[in-house]
Amino acid sequence: MRTSGGPRRLAALFVLLPLCPAAHAHVISMSTGYATVTGNRVEYLLRMPAYELTNVKDPQSALLGHIHFTSGYEAGRITGQECHRDTASDTFICAANYKFSQPVDRLRVECSFYLVTVPNHIHMLHAERAGKSDQAILDSSFSSATLTFRPPTAAEVAAEQSGAGAIRVWTNGAQLLLLVALGIASRNRRELVWTGAAFLAGEMAGTAVILRSAWQPSPRFAEAAVALALAYLALEIIAFPKSKGRWMLALLFGAFCGMYFSVFVNESGYSAAWVVGGAVFAAITVLAAVALAGYAVSRLPLREFGRLVLTRIAASALFLTGSVWFYVRLRA
Repeated sequence: MRTSGGPRRLAALFVLLPLCPAAHAHVISMSTGYATVTGNRVEYLLRMPAYELTNVKDPQSALLGHIHFTSGYEAGRITGQECHRDTASDTFICAANYKFSQPVDRLRVECSFYLVTVPNHIHMLHAERAGKSDQAILDSSFSSATLTFRPPTAAEVAAEQSGAGAIRVWTNGAQLLLLVALGIASRNRRELVWTGAAFLAGEMAGTAVILRSAWQPSPRFAEAAVALALAYLALEIIAFPKSKGRWMLALLFGAFCGMYFSVFVNESGYSAAWVVGGAVFAAITVLAAVALAGYAVSRLPLREFGRLVLTRIAASALFLTGSVWFYVRLRA
């Protein structure tokens, strides 16, 4: 029957299980760096939220040992470095000076802060040389970049910024879990289309509204909101399996994810239109994968009772993940 969501929910369970460990990482894990090039010298300043380093014994060596600058084939030689914690902003600040034998033309940077903090950590690097600026976004997917200090073409801007939005979805455990939860909650393809469209509309609207408002959510608040949304949707699946109007919940939860993209756009300086456009494309691919998995499972000879049990197991796992996640964020 088309009204049965068993196949889709069963398929979503297999998609869900590998994602559950993502709850141990922050939804929004970012740091900011500033590199100033003057002749053959580079001054680097790093600002890292202190809560990212709670389990790091020696932050100075751990952080500065995971970022490297090169020019040509020459690695920058550190001539001085210093780190301290700014208690007023609860931020860990590091400064380092690098020296090269020749003036820096193109600056290459390799960053692996995601090995020190959490796997989905993003480092926003802003650089300047002789009045010309450039920037790079470094994470586990793209851990290196070359700064050329020239204005990018329109095609390069579109590819870089929309690609950044797409990657933020594909590597964001929170949004992936919510999209999978929507797949579990949807009883047929039509409902999945409606809830998916509502989620994407809420995400776009939420990002636009927050960027134009005076209030900007903190990363912790945005992360707690997404965790609460995940727990509530899972509880709704368990307690009200035949509930209608879930597209309204999807709309609200999409707005919660919009908080994440508003933070990302503010930190990166990217165009909201390109970033959200890339995010929407990536979310559609995830929903399409859930739908295809549901179709594949529907061809298997499974009884309705077994599908119902697995649906409850998947929803319970989501509820537990979201609840613990929300509690940890509040305590942090």
